[in-house]
Amino acid sequence: MEQWRIFPGAAGRPKLPQECSDNSSRRSQKTPQQHPKNCRPHLPQLRSVSHYVWLKSNTAFQKKNITPTVKYGGGSVMVWGCSAASGPGRFAVINGTMNSAVYQKILKENVWPFVCDLKLKRTWVLQQDNDPKHTSKSTSEWLKKNKMKTLEWPSQSPDLNPIEMLWHDLKKVVHARKPSNVAELQQFCKDEWAKIPPQRCNRLSASYGKRLIAVVAAKGGPTSY
Repeated sequence: MEQWRIFPGAAGRPKLPQECSDNSSRRSQKTPQQHPKNCRPHLPQLRSVSHYVWLKSNTAFQKKNITPTVKYGGGSVMVWGCSAASGPGRFAVINGTMNSAVYQKILKENVWPFVCDLKLKRTWVLQQDNDPKHTSKSTSEWLKKNKMKTLEWPSQSPDLNPIEMLWHDLKKVVHARKPSNVAELQQFCKDEWAKIPPQRCNRLSASYGKRLIAVVAAKGGPTSY
């Protein structure tokens, strides 16, 4: 399961950290996107640091010029969300250990209601990454039993997932509100997710063709998306 962290300012100087990445369509209204994420408050004594370097033109996204992402400690909140071209979907806070049974429960309680809200027909497709809980035998059987068609997905493809930009948007706005504890972090995430404009989701879906072209041009390497 992909891990993503928010580091809001607890007191004093807030810090905008590097995003944490792990193994993470043309998006359409018929393709609900979903991702579990992990949000963590940061240590207040850390400070924001900017680095400036000289690079040759058009080399910014070459692997040798990219700084690896890092992970930090602290309390955490894991959340799950989904979206489609028509707007943001259901949002859930995950309590306790995430396993296949919990994941299936999340899908049952959130994906079907979202699909019904959108009034989608049976042609919709669910996109998920290849986390073991998503591809386990029990989950695969559950998806088949509940007639949820999934999109074939490569093992690592952050550049191909428009919902990553929604998590980026969420991180910025929650950070600006400076939650001081985990309870506030949870509530702020819920509040701000609900405020995501449908137009934002639509633009991300519309840009999918360009994302594919960029990834092919980079031969599967990093892109500007």
